[in-house]
Amino acid sequence: MSGHSKWSNIKRKKEANDAVKGKIFTKIGREITVVVKQGGPDPASNPKLANLIAKAKANNIPNDNIERVIKKASGEGSKNDYENMTYEGYGPGGVAVIVECLTDNKNRTAGDVRHYFDKYGGNLGTSGCVAFMFSNRGTVIAEYSGQDEDKIMEDCFEAGADDFNIDEEIIEIACQPNDVTDVSETLKGLGYEIISAESEMVPSTYTTLTDEKQLKMMGLLLDTLEEDDDVQNVYHNWNMPEDDE
Repeated sequence: MSGHSKWSNIKRKKEANDAVKGKIFTKIGREITVVVKQGGPDPASNPKLANLIAKAKANNIPNDNIERVIKKASGEGSKNDYENMTYEGYGPGGVAVIVECLTDNKNRTAGDVRHYFDKYGGNLGTSGCVAFMFSNRGTVIAEYSGQDEDKIMEDCFEAGADDFNIDEEIIEIACQPNDVTDVSETLKGLGYEIISAESEMVPSTYTTLTDEKQLKMMGLLLDTLEEDDDVQNVYHNWNMPEDDE
């Protein structure tokens, strides 16, 4: 498993300031609105909603806020003009990047994403140009505080995980995308502190950058994409250096 690169991404999220945390709630709320419209407000019969609720809780979003978004999305006459859009391209040094968006204006979002790639030394490609390098996987991240590795293995497999990896301060747990909620809730019940729980695109290979300018530009590209309200998720195969934070 790709603990090194994943941990670098997790540290970026954990060190986010309040403004970025506010954006996280906005982004997850937008996703919840869409999946409630598609599959209804009951997480028991809407696995996508169940996964998003787990993701929201892992990001410390209060239950009242989650319930408010669900209620609003399921109300009569509630407006939802969001469309799912996915963009693929290459960052500096050939780093593969996938950008998932929810937008109410495709032209604006496409123009913005293309501008970000151009500005920071990358180029936006066609659909499928990098997707073949990634696979869909459920990932649960838990805090590691010195627990016995055999006990972690026992707990992870009892929860329904496929694999796990201990890296620095985290336990990265892999599972099937539809099992994210069950695995996360089971581990939480066993006393684990869950940092994140979501389905994501995981690269099969990683790209390492050594040029200082490319390192800087790649970091700026990721930061700019993640700050855009229309961007829900950014996946890449950059083997991020530990000192990049």
